[in-house]
Amino acid sequence: MDTNFITKYLKPQIDTDRHRYFLILSVSICVYLWVILLSSCQSAPTDLRKFAPAETLVYLETNDLGKTLQALTDNEAFQELAKKKTDFSALENIQVAVAVTGFETSEKQITDEQSILNFKPHFVAVADTHAWEWQTRRLVEEKLGVFVQENYGEAVNQTVSDKHGGKWFVWTATDERKMFAFVQSSHIFFGNDESAIEKCLAVKSGEADSLLKNENLARARKNADDAVAFGYISTDGVAQIANLAGVSTAIKATEDDDGRSFIARVLPQILQKTTKEIFWTASKTEQGIEDKIFVSLNEEVTSVFKETLVASSQLPTNAAEFLPADVKSATRYSLQNPQIAWRSLLLIMAKNTDALSGKILVNFSNSLLTPYGISDAETFLSAIDSQILTAKFDAEGEKTVVIVSVKDAENVKKSIAEIDFKAQPENAAIWKSKDDGIAAAFVENKLILGDSESVSRCLHTKQSGNSFTKTANFQRFADNRAVAITFANDTDSAEKVVGILAGLKDENKKHPTVYLIETRFTDKGIERKTISDFGLLGTILEQLHQR
Repeated sequence: MDTNFITKYLKPQIDTDRHRYFLILSVSICVYLWVILLSSCQSAPTDLRKFAPAETLVYLETNDLGKTLQALTDNEAFQELAKKKTDFSALENIQVAVAVTGFETSEKQITDEQSILNFKPHFVAVADTHAWEWQTRRLVEEKLGVFVQENYGEAVNQTVSDKHGGKWFVWTATDERKMFAFVQSSHIFFGNDESAIEKCLAVKSGEADSLLKNENLARARKNADDAVAFGYISTDGVAQIANLAGVSTAIKATEDDDGRSFIARVLPQILQKTTKEIFWTASKTEQGIEDKIFVSLNEEVTSVFKETLVASSQLPTNAAEFLPADVKSATRYSLQNPQIAWRSLLLIMAKNTDALSGKILVNFSNSLLTPYGISDAETFLSAIDSQILTAKFDAEGEKTVVIVSVKDAENVKKSIAEIDFKAQPENAAIWKSKDDGIAAAFVENKLILGDSESVSRCLHTKQSGNSFTKTANFQRFADNRAVAITFANDTDSAEKVVGILAGLKDENKKHPTVYLIETRFTDKGIERKTISDFGLLGTILEQLHQR
């Protein structure tokens, strides 16, 4: 055989085959490595409960941060206000949970007679990025570092050290406020309390129990597979939040020291003795973000409410025809027996506090309806029909009315002490208090009661026909058969949430949004559903940004 032939023809063929082999091998290796990379970045979801201490007071989670944030942008308000389009694809598959382990109360003195009470939650945000550790570390250095600077100011000192087999970050502001983060593998632990992060790391290493052992939480979480976010407040969490709610409510309710002291003491008692746990799910729907909050009550309370707080089977009346189209908010209560429902609420409140406080509550219960001019709630509720419509015409709640169908006009008049119904009425149907502050109008078989200006607006609206019933949102309000249904306008939230997510293209532009709340009572507790553009997620985002 001619060796020149081999050299000339077969040798190049052998080299070509070898080249193809190595090319195929190289491509295969690259594909294999790429698959490994993708699998590391898109691994199976982590159950973040296993990082949260068993004694966690409040627990919030989302299994896809990108999807959750994107859900807040799919509405008209965001499209109208946002400076730019948002792309949260970089946050897809990132799981985040927030565990609140305690609350800190502080008082800031403004003047000798005035101070501001601040409530600070001690929290840890746990994230699984499903990425490489170097990518996770860079996320902390770049994104969380900027977040801390935006909240604590530019002059923030950052230190990084090795600790617990990972990287430990500490940010210190000029006023000594601190934020902490720990990074290991694809996990981030970020919070404002070093000891809380240490607790989470103890849970992670198996030295302490986690939330995985909480069976009630596990059952509720199973029903939230399609939710973009989920939340839980434990029994201990309810107790601590009740204390905060008592103080906050007392400050808003009255300026009288004795009154504030009474509310701050009694309200937490009632909440702690009646409420067991609270669960929350947020879902994306065609109407917007749907928040479902379930308040688990003790058996005695639910047995009473199940019998007394029952929705009426009657169709809604035409009371909404008296409300102007630009009404700030409106709530319709539909109760089989309003008087019995009122008594059951008083019974539960009185029974779940001490005897003396219970008597005081019953004696002063009429004051709850004084904004509408009602001085005797028991008599008033016994003399009206099942449908009660209340409305606010201003953000402060100073312009309010209640509209009811009247069964017993004489008893209704007796329940309104500020108005002398024996005096000559104005326009044959309107009575006013001596200071003209409160007015009552009897029209058809209805009573319109509230501040004089708002009552006049209602009568004018009925005559003009330009009422709330002509708006696009009325139908959703009218068709609902819950015990209580609320429609409201929100003029502030949209600008705040859009400003955080994308920036505002016009700082002076406003875009009012609406939300709908329905409340039902079950054999387990209270179900409350809200549909809005940004939901509770938007509120949480606002609060975190302010921290």
